[in-house]
This record gives sequence, structure tokens and C-alpha cells, in this order.
Amino acid sequence: MNLAPHQTRPGKTRGDHKVVASLVPEGSRVLDIGSADGALLDLLLRERHVDGRGIELSQEGVNRCVARGLSVIQGDADQDLADYPDQAFDVVILSQTLQATREPKTVVRELLRIGKQVVISIPNFAHWRNRAQLLFRGRMPVTKYLPYEWYDTPNIHFCSLRDFVELCRELDAKVEKAVALSAKGNKIPVNAPWWVWNLVAEQAVFLLKR
Repeated sequence: MNLAPHQTRPGKTRGDHKVVASLVPEGSRVLDIGSADGALLDLLLRERHVDGRGIELSQEGVNRCVARGLSVIQGDADQDLADYPDQAFDVVILSQTLQATREPKTVVRELLRIGKQVVISIPNFAHWRNRAQLLFRGRMPVTKYLPYEWYDTPNIHFCSLRDFVELCRELDAKVEKAVALSAKGNKIPVNAPWWVWNLVAEQAVFLLKR
């Protein structure tokens, strides 16, 4: 079975989803943006007992979520977040989706507006394997979390972890917690400066607050 990087193999919980769930207070009101197949929202309902709902761009994804019994509607992060009132949710989640939005800065600003806390996970384009592919092959990287060729990728705004942290500074968003992860979603057990995580982490999860 070939799965997209944002989909989850049946019966298996992704490592980054476990990290995201650990940052969500039990019983909180949650909006999951880019719900994909609903695996993360389902995990939050089961283990964190949240009042959860989601929006997903693709009709196929919405169908998968509804089949799980989840409250997910079709929507676009670039267009539909403005419809939500300020501080409408305790936690707003954007998992492995920011790089596919047309206006990432605007999207993050909207997340901070409608959520008391924001959890964002992103792939790290500056990981050493990506750098090596560019350096030695002279081609755009293709990896587990960036599995598409340059001409058919839905990812239109690649960034590094340092780029994302700088964006948070520009938006006056406080990084409450950041967790650097391997491609399998395992925590990198190193307390290190950002430049080290920027080199060795394949993805990261951030907890943000105004």
C-alpha cells in the first residue's frame, strides 16, 4: 500500500502525531486543519477526549474522515480561516500542511487569531540529506516527508526550521515548545542550538502562543 506522507498506515500511530497529541490539553476544543485521513483527529478524540472538528481540502480526505465518524468539512486554509471568530478554539492544529498553503504567513497569523494555542508540524527542507542531494546530485530532494518530484509536488513553500522560527518572530508568536523529530517521528534527544536541529531534524512540532 502506497501512502502519502500525511496518511497513516491502518493500526499504526505516526510518531509526530503522538508528539502533537501530547501538546493538546485533555478535553480542549480543537480545530484540526488539513485533517487528511483523520488519523490525528481520531487519536485526539480517543486519547485526549477533545471536542474536535476539522477541515480538509480534498473530498477524498473528507470522505475518509467521515467514514471514521469525525466531524470534518471540506475547506481551504488559505481562504476559510477568516470565517472563524477570534479565540474560537483552545488549540488549532496544522500538521504537515503549512508548506502546501499559498500564503503561509497569513495562514499562521490566522491560526494565532482563532486559537488560544497553535500546534504546527513541518518538514525541514534544510535536513542534511536534502542538502546532500542538492550538493551531490544537483536535483531537488525526494525523501520520506518530501516524496514528490519537483513538477508534481503539492508543496509550494519549502522552509527550514530556522525559517519557521524567524516567521514566528515576525508575527510576535512565542514558541512555547519545539520538538525536533526524525523521519519516523522519534524525538531527537539532543538539547542543541537551532542550527544543529536545522541540520539533523527531518521534521519538527511547534507549540505557539501569542
